[in-house]
Amino acid sequence: MENGYKVYIKKDFSEIGIKKDYDKVLIITDENVKKLYMDDFIRNLNFKNIIQYIIKSGENSKSLEVYEDIFKFCIENEVSRKSLIIAFGGGVVGDLSGFIASTYMRGIDLIHCPTTLLSQVDSSIGGKTGINLGNYKNIIGSFYRPEFIHININTLKTLNHNEFLSGLSEVIKYALICDYEFLDYLLKNKNKILNLDEECLIYIVKKCSNIKIDIVKKDEKESGIRKTLNLGHTFGHGIEKLGNFSHGFAVAIGTHMAFRLSYKKGYINKSYYEKVLSIYKAYDIPISFDGINSRDILNIMKKDKKNSFSKINLVLPTGHSAIEIVDNIDEDEILCVIQEVGNEF
Repeated sequence: MENGYKVYIKKDFSEIGIKKDYDKVLIITDENVKKLYMDDFIRNLNFKNIIQYIIKSGENSKSLEVYEDIFKFCIENEVSRKSLIIAFGGGVVGDLSGFIASTYMRGIDLIHCPTTLLSQVDSSIGGKTGINLGNYKNIIGSFYRPEFIHININTLKTLNHNEFLSGLSEVIKYALICDYEFLDYLLKNKNKILNLDEECLIYIVKKCSNIKIDIVKKDEKESGIRKTLNLGHTFGHGIEKLGNFSHGFAVAIGTHMAFRLSYKKGYINKSYYEKVLSIYKAYDIPISFDGINSRDILNIMKKDKKNSFSKINLVLPTGHSAIEIVDNIDEDEILCVIQEVGNEF
């Protein structure tokens, strides 16, 4: 595809052979992916000079400490400007590896091979990289395009059920921001999707990746339309950090907050609000929380990197797959919605 966003959706790791002349390939992955897929992946790469760096699974690996350790590893192993980094794993591996590739020797080539649904439909596409600092998610990062993205949809069959559902939350997001008919597809094909039907998986990954690429080509650095991809994220980041929810589940809860706020403000009607809740319930994706202080969530939202002029920027629905970005919602209204979603169910 144009602008360097080449996405190949396959049923295995074949045809992933390296086309350029690299002196070395560094594969960054986590413990789980290494155990499941590394031997097969390396065999399909068919490249002699390969080194590996294995991180611990989970969001805590997106840290300055891990970033520094990988840099030292690169220096010790003579990774050069003629080397390649392959991000082989989920969103954590992709965000971290992308930031390393973008900053090591001012930038070396990168390939994404995402292995989770969330990373296949969202985080591997669009060039965002990042690491966390304390409670502030992706506060350090860059925009950096990979050479290409190779997706093996059969890696989804080894995800645990909650990891798959977490990715489905991002799939639902694309329907809510761009394609109302896709929402009906997800409802109609629920059983096939949950049973990991290959054709359904290919369809939803292709649908979501095409939507995101189209948006990114129009607004690569997130100054306009790309901000709509953050539906549920400003609310959700606080939930994710303080409640130990997965990213996808936190976004689902955050999306519920956004829809509830829009319903209360009169931006959407009751039937649309209830339909959106029904799809999350159909897939058994959480849309409420407990045990988290609502004001702590609000404080994290106030420090979100997407804010400007000391105003909280929110992505809110205004109709069927219609979204707007607003910065004029009173903090008390936001706090009230957080409290209601926390106590509703």
